[in-house]
Amino acid sequence: MAATVLTGGTAEAASDKSHSHAHASGTSDDVYRGYFEDSQVKARTLSDWGGDWQSVYPYLLDGSLAPVLAQKAETGDKTAEEYRAYYETGYKTNVERIVIDGNILTFYQDGNPAQAHYVSDSHETLTYPKGNRGVRYIFKKTTGDDAAPMFIQFSDHAIAPTKAGHFHLYFGDDRAALLEELTNWPTYYPSDMTADDIVGEMLAH
Repeated sequence: MAATVLTGGTAEAASDKSHSHAHASGTSDDVYRGYFEDSQVKARTLSDWGGDWQSVYPYLLDGSLAPVLAQKAETGDKTAEEYRAYYETGYKTNVERIVIDGNILTFYQDGNPAQAHYVSDSHETLTYPKGNRGVRYIFKKTTGDDAAPMFIQFSDHAIAPTKAGHFHLYFGDDRAALLEELTNWPTYYPSDMTADDIVGEMLAH
């Protein structure tokens, strides 16, 4: 696979209050919404995102997330179809599965794996147009397959060590450009969750 085949951002702009899903363990409502002090931000390791993860994009495309879109339309400023278009841009990715084992990440596209070793490249705090903020936890590839992205940036609404229940992931070869990405944030939930499980969790939050 060419190095450009894996596409996707990650980490949705926390400015979208309509975006709902489970809070990370130990994450307060204020932090989840993007309101926190710099002193609260702590370094994190890849173990926070360890596990086997699936993209929710296919569930959007096949209609499984329709109940979530309908709920958003009841209280938000868009119709269900407009929310579907919004999330189709946000969730879009050709990486349907990611396995994180220690510092090794394996990205699956059409069932084909691309694997690499990553190390921390610090974190960045971003301020969004509405005034709230978010933290991107950044990791850089040291060795591995050419098709694996050079940089990955996690956003899961948490700002200190905690086990993620889901995450948005920006990934690509340009660290600075990824930090500017706010419209495409492929989103991953545990691979052992069914579509109904994911819908239930989204509706509950």
